[in-house]
Formats: sequence, structure tokens, C-alpha cells
Amino acid sequence: MMYQSDAEILFPARVIPSLRNLRGQVWQQLIDHVLSQPPESCEQQAFMLMMIRLDGCLTCHADSYRAMRGCTLCAQQTITRFKGSDQDLVAEFEQAMLDIEHWQETGEVPLSERLPADHQ
Repeated sequence: MMYQSDAEILFPARVIPSLRNLRGQVWQQLIDHVLSQPPESCEQQAFMLMMIRLDGCLTCHADSYRAMRGCTLCAQQTITRFKGSDQDLVAEFEQAMLDIEHWQETGEVPLSERLPADHQ
């Protein structure tokens, strides 16, 4: 049998619906809100940024265990194992929203996402 992964370079928006029923009502409301927005919206971009941060996408490599399992399973595991509350996840999303809005207004990448050569 040929191995096929659903791994991508960074967290894909197509995975968002699969995360909806993994936590409580506050989380489900966040997912519903994000999915009601257009793909290019700040909300979808912020959710993807939040998941990139939580999943550790920037340190995932094609031959890693995470990549072999794929983005969907990685994201689902990250959300189910998240130690904080649903409200903590909403706070992570709100921070990502602020970072996306700041980036769109100024073009400045948040320090946490800058490459080593960008730290000046």
C-alpha cells in the first residue's frame, strides 16, 4: 500500500472543521465564527497562525513523525492535549488576531515568527 500524507508546509485551513467537536462550547463557537468568515479574512488567518504556533509547524520537517501523520491528526492531537481551558485557546486566537492586524497595518512580523536573520 502506498503511503499518502495530508501534511503541508503550514497549518491548512481545510483542517479547521475537523477540530470543532474536540472541546467544549466556547471552542465550538470560536470554530463556527472562524468558519463563517471568508478564507481571506483576518479571522481565518489568525486561526491558522494560532494553530501554526500551537502545532509547532515551523519546526516540522517532511521526514518527522508529525509530518508523516499529517496536519489533520497533528492538529487534532494538539487541541485535545491542550492543557489550558477553551477560554485560554480563545485568548491565543485573540493574540493571533492582534498580530495579524498589526502585520497588515505595519508590515512588521511578530518577533516570535521572525527568522534569525530578521532579528535586528
